Amino acid sequence: MEVKEQKAFEKNIFNKTHRTDSEIALLEGLTVVYKSNIDLYFYVIGSSHENELMLMSVLNCLFDSLSQMLRKNVEKRALLENMEGLFLAVDEIVDGGVILESDPQQVVHRVALRGDDVPLTEQTVTQVRAVDALQRHLSPSQLLCFIVALRFTHDSFRK
Repeated sequence: MEVKEQKAFEKNIFNKTHRTDSEIALLEGLTVVYKSNIDLYFYVIGSSHENELMLMSVLNCLFDSLSQMLRKNVEKRALLENMEGLFLAVDEIVDGGVILESDPQQVVHRVALRGDDVPLTEQTVTQVRAVDALQRHLSPSQLLCFIVALRFTHDSFRK
């Protein structure tokens, strides 16, 4: 998917979901489960054949893991300051579109172990690795997209 197509897709998802209180939507033949919190939107997207409960368990695991890691301060600024932890959490939850873990306690524990091995001087290298791991582990065959914090504010789509 090209950047222009991806932005249009993200905008379409946001427009369809940001005003509703439900947690699931069908869009372009995809199953979308989502959750919003303060100034963040979390989305997990799978094919129309994916089990909605499994997609929701991934979303809940991610959100609960982040909530523990950020000490219940799941908002834009805290997340931006801890993007490495976010990427490591995603890496622990899914691999190649396969759900590996749905227990937030286990995810937080594993992220803490992996984070302890990284010296402060190598954080930027780790962040690059985490982004690469995120792209590698989320295959389009099972989870077409794993969009985290798609847009931080409503204003980005109102232009």
